[in-house]
Amino acid sequence: MPMTMHVDVVSAEESIYSGTAEMIAAPAEEGEVGVYAGHLQMLVRLNPGELRIQEKEGAEPQPVFVSGGVMEVQPRHVTVLADTAVRAKDLDEAEALEAKKRAEEALADKQADFDYAKAQAELAEAAARLQMIEKLRRRR
Repeated sequence: MPMTMHVDVVSAEESIYSGTAEMIAAPAEEGEVGVYAGHLQMLVRLNPGELRIQEKEGAEPQPVFVSGGVMEVQPRHVTVLADTAVRAKDLDEAEALEAKKRAEEALADKQADFDYAKAQAELAEAAARLQMIEKLRRRR
């Protein structure tokens, strides 16, 4: 029987996932990271993108969108503290398109009080949401 670990995915608003899993894949800053039970300890920063939780072998992974945050890995426990986390089934394409449009407009309309880094981060998050929505659409 494969080893499992406990996984908690938490955003500022709510707990998104809490349960056991065999593997978790996350969009780390250095590239996608895969973690199995017994993994060495590590702490990684996350980019906006898809977090996949594989509860058991052969089962469909549980997709969760994270807008960034950190993932702490212990040998038998993984904690994801996300800025924002949304279950894949709850992603709203119209909302993501609107957020992308607002970010693009902010980048195009540079003014003295303009926060370029914030607008770039918002654009990256919206693009990652749309990419995940499209990926989920192709899976179905």
